[in-house]
Amino acid sequence: MSDWLHNLPVPLMALVIFGFTYLLAAAIFAAIAMVATGERAKSLKAISPGMLPVLGIIFGLFVAFTAAQVWGDSDRAGAAVSREASALRSAVLLAAGLPAEQETKLRGLVRDYVVQAVAVEWPMMAHQEASLKATPPALAEALQLVVAMTPQGSGQANVQRELIATLEQALDARRQRIIVSLAAVNPVKWWCLYLQAACALLVIGLVHCDNRLGSAISMGLFATGVATSVLLIAAHDRPFAGQISIQPEPLLQIMPEAGAKS
Repeated sequence: MSDWLHNLPVPLMALVIFGFTYLLAAAIFAAIAMVATGERAKSLKAISPGMLPVLGIIFGLFVAFTAAQVWGDSDRAGAAVSREASALRSAVLLAAGLPAEQETKLRGLVRDYVVQAVAVEWPMMAHQEASLKATPPALAEALQLVVAMTPQGSGQANVQRELIATLEQALDARRQRIIVSLAAVNPVKWWCLYLQAACALLVIGLVHCDNRLGSAISMGLFATGVATSVLLIAAHDRPFAGQISIQPEPLLQIMPEAGAKS
């Protein structure tokens, strides 16, 4: 599936997928109509209808295995974003235990990180262009700030230790978020899915080759099921792309306001 298709609104994506699937079914129907004439129609009609349940089951298994991957990626992406937001929120709350100047600076760095993640990383993840090579400057600076801090007493020492742990958790959650953003159903699976669907459509058409209306209705119904399955998978294939993608709302909700206390 192309980057262009994944970033379409769901109605337009549905139009493309249903149109392509119906076009495939129409091409198979037309080919059978041209071939199934005279004595050849009798030979083709002899194909056992018992093949249909087998092909349908195999297609269903393809859909189930592909959907399982997609749901798993979506769940991991949502969990990574939630974990990242939770870690950043903990860092902001823990910052209250630091001297005022350091607290203000840390809160500002967390805010800068969230702004950069929402404005830059999210669009890049939608196009699978995000990379782990570059460490976010704001979060790296926040970690360096906390590590370089000289704690005054056991209280600040505990705060420093907890802050380092939460910032590392945020970095790890970001890594997981970017890794999941690169996940997608590979082209081989899409080709196999449509090839299996084409085989099932072909057998439906051959079994009903002596009844054009019945063949058209049967193939149309199966093509609708195929298109519906493909649309459901494609709409959720990339967790951070498309109309129903995972949004950065958890990060925006925990973003410290400029000059305000939590």
